[in-house]
Amino acid sequence: MADNTTTIETVREAAGGRIERWRLFLSEVRNELKRVTWPSQKEVYATTVVVILTSVFFGVYLFVLDYGFNQIVTAIFRRFGAS
Repeated sequence: MADNTTTIETVREAAGGRIERWRLFLSEVRNELKRVTWPSQKEVYATTVVVILTSVFFGVYLFVLDYGFNQIVTAIFRRFGAS
């Protein structure tokens, strides 16, 4: 029974030398980039606006929570005599 498993060594042997492997790699990269569906400028603009607004919202939200918890902890420390 023949062993038909592909190992990294058999792939290297089939691809040839280092330069040939680089050519094969770059060729495969080029083929994959041709298949990519790139977003339109309008889609990029819309998602950028969503990311910025979401970041601002959560930044303000976390600031308010932090400020509130800081005030509560400070009040507790003052109540029980800590400085």
